[in-house]
Amino acid sequence: MAMCEVCGNDYALTFEVHAQGAVHTFDSFECAIQAMAPICEHCQCRVIGHGAEVDQHLYCSAHCARSADPRAAAVVHDHATVGASA
Repeated sequence: MAMCEVCGNDYALTFEVHAQGAVHTFDSFECAIQAMAPICEHCQCRVIGHGAEVDQHLYCSAHCARSADPRAAAVVHDHATVGASA
């Protein structure tokens, strides 16, 4: 058994994440996200998806990018389609 580096749970089904030359051990995706996911510079939530990067600043969405930096409106767009017909 191995110990999760976030919560300390000693668990038989831990998994390893190899990233940037380091090896991390977790017992759940929740702990892996808490330890490794970047934080949105606007709303402070964890960026689990692709996020949006503007001038080397990372945001969880185009909305947060535009809210934090109005210059982002010209370069960052959501991919959601509103009112599209099937």
